[in-house]
Amino acid sequence: MTALPLLALALATLPQGAAAAPVTPMTPDVVASYDAVRPDADYIKRVVMIPMRDGVKLYTVIVMRKGTANGPILLSRTPYDAKGSTERTASQKITEILPAMDADFVNDGYIRVYQDIRGLYHSEGQFVMTRPIIGPLNHTKVDESTDAYDTIDWLVKHVPESNGKVGVVGSSYLGFTTLMAEINPHPALKAAVPQSPMVDTWIGDDDFHNGAFRVPSLDYFLGQSTDKANAGAKIARGAGDDYATYLAAGSVGDFARQWGIENVPSVRKVMENPAYTDFWSLQAVDKWMAARPLTVPTMLVVGQWDQEDSYGAPAVYRALEPKDKNNDMVSLVIGPWRHSGVNHYGYDLGALTFTGDTAEEFRAHTMKPFFDHWLKGAPDPHTPPVLTYATGVNHWDVSPKWPMGTPTPLYLDAGLRAGFAAPGAEGHDEYVADPSKPVPFLPRPVDMAAGSQWKTWLVHDQRFVDGRPDVISYRTGALDKPVHIMGAPQVDLFAATSGTDSDWVVKLIDVAPDSTPEGPDQGSKPANPGYELPIGIEIFRGRYVHSLSQPAALTPGQPENYRFALPNVDHVFLPGHRIMVQIQSSLFPLYDRNPQTYVDNIFNAKPQDYRAATQSIYHGGAHASAILLPIVADTGSASVPAPLGVSAP
Repeated sequence: MTALPLLALALATLPQGAAAAPVTPMTPDVVASYDAVRPDADYIKRVVMIPMRDGVKLYTVIVMRKGTANGPILLSRTPYDAKGSTERTASQKITEILPAMDADFVNDGYIRVYQDIRGLYHSEGQFVMTRPIIGPLNHTKVDESTDAYDTIDWLVKHVPESNGKVGVVGSSYLGFTTLMAEINPHPALKAAVPQSPMVDTWIGDDDFHNGAFRVPSLDYFLGQSTDKANAGAKIARGAGDDYATYLAAGSVGDFARQWGIENVPSVRKVMENPAYTDFWSLQAVDKWMAARPLTVPTMLVVGQWDQEDSYGAPAVYRALEPKDKNNDMVSLVIGPWRHSGVNHYGYDLGALTFTGDTAEEFRAHTMKPFFDHWLKGAPDPHTPPVLTYATGVNHWDVSPKWPMGTPTPLYLDAGLRAGFAAPGAEGHDEYVADPSKPVPFLPRPVDMAAGSQWKTWLVHDQRFVDGRPDVISYRTGALDKPVHIMGAPQVDLFAATSGTDSDWVVKLIDVAPDSTPEGPDQGSKPANPGYELPIGIEIFRGRYVHSLSQPAALTPGQPENYRFALPNVDHVFLPGHRIMVQIQSSLFPLYDRNPQTYVDNIFNAKPQDYRAATQSIYHGGAHASAILLPIVADTGSASVPAPLGVSAP
């Protein structure tokens, strides 16, 4: 390294006009700091510590384009490093230092603010995962709602370039903090866009789905709980196949003890509270929102193939919609995206290709006009009450409500058939589920930390398990007309096990015909005839069939009725396609294995508890298993003239 760059760096830290001391071979090669924002930068960046009502100060980064005046503030409160969120690229251009979703806003005079929530990264205080609101579970005087209030209060008083109006936005955990800002909101909070918010982590978001534990949460808990999340702590288990690693460990509790994470508070919380008791139900954000007035215009956003938080946004929509008397305060958006895909690029997902960048289309033509109206006084954009992307035909639909479809049973039938006609005689099909050979959720080797696997697993071709002896598939004949569903398909499954506990995984699948498009040399996606595209996948832990809070052993051989929802979708099964319903009893290692022998706490199941069981899927008669598809009639309506190519169902 030459002396010239070092000298320039040293000079950068000197007061203007001061002379640098002569450099010698023994001049320490250390400088106090370096300001990466140069005079020619097109933005202003301020870092402040904003005091909360209990004296704790939160690290906050304020960014705006030079010359901004009378600008609205767009706030995100994050557990994922506010400093890093505003340093995407080392650049002097504001659109390069901020996430891609911010470009349209800062280019139009918005002031962008990111803040570390209390206890993480550069903020003071103690971190509590999805901190409950003040009440039965939180006897302090602060929560994420009060922190948002105090932050907004400080910003509107201390950012002279602002117009005094604030919007909040964010995805995943940031979706949770966005909702929190709406509880007892500051008067300056004028609009909110919670995206894929963490709402109920037992029913259907990050940690559990209907009682089955999502194993990747362990890595997340450790990383967020160690050294204010700065350390990026990881379980040092090597780079092998996650399927083999977790299978060899035994129960999730055995895995936690093996790697010394059993005393991490977040790990203890899930392991010591496996049922849906008050510990979890009193943390359900949709219940918090339902109990309060609707005062902030809210646009709830979720990806149709959200692999982490598919439950939260529709749940909050259900809680808030009855309060929206004029149908103009709450809207729901479902796009063809993965988790948080709304904030990135939306051209494709796995093997699927859409007509353009669907994420940017939505941000530019729907989300930004929504904020412009409430924060800048722009004309009313008449935000659709519900905006969904119809996969299969690739266009946006506008609807007055959600769900739109009428529940219509797609019955399982003898001969592994599925159809809309009610079966006659009762019967059942069997398969053997062996916990020592669980069904993988992706082809092996599995690496749940690899984005290339994790972000697209929900659209992965299901032929990799179709035909396994422990996976049973029912399918229709080739459709002679389109079947359009808009809503959350409902599972109505009658099943029995020879064991005393069982998991039930149900998949709704669109099976493409065996026709071959032009090859990739002509610019197309690689040919994929017969593609088995999952439209929805969900799991239910059998012990909770009669009570989510009080699990009980199943009676061997006794059919039980399992009712649960698949994710919300807008999808068209095209003519020539088939509809498949696939059922299995494990989805590993995404979800922990059910031992199929009832134990008080599956986290602590012993090796001898894991036993093979014969599973019976019933159809017809008094036990007519079905998937209730929310079908809408084909109106044949023309596309509404709009930038998004919207049509009204």
